[in-house]
Amino acid sequence: MSEEVKNEFAFENEAYRKTYWHTCSHVLAQAVKRLYPEVKLAIGPSIEEGFYYDMDSPFPFTPEIMEKIEGEMRKICKEKLKLERFELPRAEAVKFMEEKGEPYKVELINDLPEDAVISFYRQGEFTDLCAGPHLDSTGRIKGNAIKLTACNAAYWRGDSNRETLQRIYGIAFPKKDELDAYLQRIEEAKKRDHRKLGKELGLYMLRDEGPGFPFFLPKGMVLRNTLIDYWRQVHKKYGYVEISTPMMMNRQLWERSGHWDHYKDNMYTTVIDDVDFAIKPMNCPGGMLVYSSEPHSYRDLPLRVGELGLVHRHELSGALHGLFRVRCFTQDDAHVFMTRDQMKDVIQETVRLFDEVYSVFGLSYTIELSTMPEDHIGTVEEWEQNQDILKNAILDMGKDFVINEGDGAFYGPKLDFHLADSLGRTWQCGTIQLDSQLPERFELEYTGEDGAKHRPVMIHRVVLGSIERFIGVITEHFAGAFPVWLSPVQVKILPVTDRAADYAKELASRLDAMNFRVEVDGRNEKIGKKIREATMEKIPYMLVVGDRDMENGTVSVRLRSGEDLGAMSLEEFAAKLKEAVDTKAIQQ
Repeated sequence: MSEEVKNEFAFENEAYRKTYWHTCSHVLAQAVKRLYPEVKLAIGPSIEEGFYYDMDSPFPFTPEIMEKIEGEMRKICKEKLKLERFELPRAEAVKFMEEKGEPYKVELINDLPEDAVISFYRQGEFTDLCAGPHLDSTGRIKGNAIKLTACNAAYWRGDSNRETLQRIYGIAFPKKDELDAYLQRIEEAKKRDHRKLGKELGLYMLRDEGPGFPFFLPKGMVLRNTLIDYWRQVHKKYGYVEISTPMMMNRQLWERSGHWDHYKDNMYTTVIDDVDFAIKPMNCPGGMLVYSSEPHSYRDLPLRVGELGLVHRHELSGALHGLFRVRCFTQDDAHVFMTRDQMKDVIQETVRLFDEVYSVFGLSYTIELSTMPEDHIGTVEEWEQNQDILKNAILDMGKDFVINEGDGAFYGPKLDFHLADSLGRTWQCGTIQLDSQLPERFELEYTGEDGAKHRPVMIHRVVLGSIERFIGVITEHFAGAFPVWLSPVQVKILPVTDRAADYAKELASRLDAMNFRVEVDGRNEKIGKKIREATMEKIPYMLVVGDRDMENGTVSVRLRSGEDLGAMSLEEFAAKLKEAVDTKAIQQ
């Protein structure tokens, strides 16, 4: 058997993995129907990690019930039931599901196109409406490597005006030890949850008074501003200038850019002086106006323009998730205007900027090339040319990519950068979008070397994605133990007794004068408690000072890892701290 055929049925193969999980969803549905026949079935697909099934149940699926369902799923796997596919004409299919008392399936069948093939899969006494594909037997699934992980509410067909269902999530692997490793990773992810750490570390909060609109607290603002300062340093190095455009502009602008037709449902709108206005969901149209505000020559290009623009997008309440999915965020946007023969160089320069930034955080990435969507502007020929330019720019840098068919922006193809964190999870942050459509719509021009007017091409790009989301990502990546240069508090001074209080304040004053972020814990508490609490706050350095330190003019240095570096002079410690900050070291 060839390697290619072997790999076809390997769990590492995405298609096989999805088929495995899809079959698990049918096993889940069969187990529920065996135990609780009154439950009505909706849909049960595989997802990025595992599977789920939406069900209409007259009772909640409690942890005890979920455990019973898991047990029944294991039995079904041991029964090695064969999965058999068959088709029915529409009328027979509807009658079949009506007789089974499955109204959601009937609705799905009635909504299928007239020429649709209506297929079913049977396993034992259980039959489900499904297009497939599936494994050939439930025996292919290892029952002891299945875990039902959660049960949440879900609207039927995603419509908040329709029935509220219960969605049971599950995960499964071919081997028990793979399941155990996954569950351990999930537990670690829970500890790193940025919503939990944000609250514990006093970084940010979310309130019901502003759902999806995050509040940054003092320590969170230090982190945020430090990140923004770094963003500005890098972009200055690469020749960017910074602008700021209005948060609200009139409908005419958004119609001209195409966003009103393609993005209106996600925009917050209002009326001012009888004119429709929209709060900007992205910065691009304002950047077009800035470019067109003065004449440009080919000598000005490429023109690199950055903007930390606060944008607002209407997200459904059910989609909101901490800092990862919010309704307002600061996009670290930039637009680069260039000639056509500069495109490849500019794209590669942008990737090098991305490489520099991501390496500072210890983040690796994979790249997706997202191609022309159905809802696009511009000709197919233009799209294909721009897709080839992106593709060749990446290949010439020796980088790999995968195709994400039909997921480009409505105005152009894009490269999406998916960052891998310390737990191996991926986050889509950076993007490079190649656009020859908006310069046309806004009639942007530059004077060429030939003295004639020409149309520039542009890229839209973000490296962090949004300040808020990136902070969420690195909070979980570092488990709240940020590198020294990013830490809201870099040093905490812990006097052992009241006698050392003045010495601690003097040390803090000297470190503050050196532009380090320092606090003193002057409470009348035992030193052990102070150390424990500073460790829980994930302060990189703790300076424990007592009588001997006062006598010798030293500090006793501890790391948040628990390592004791011993006594040293303040100057020696400050040099160590400065090196960690200047090099942006990840490990202490």
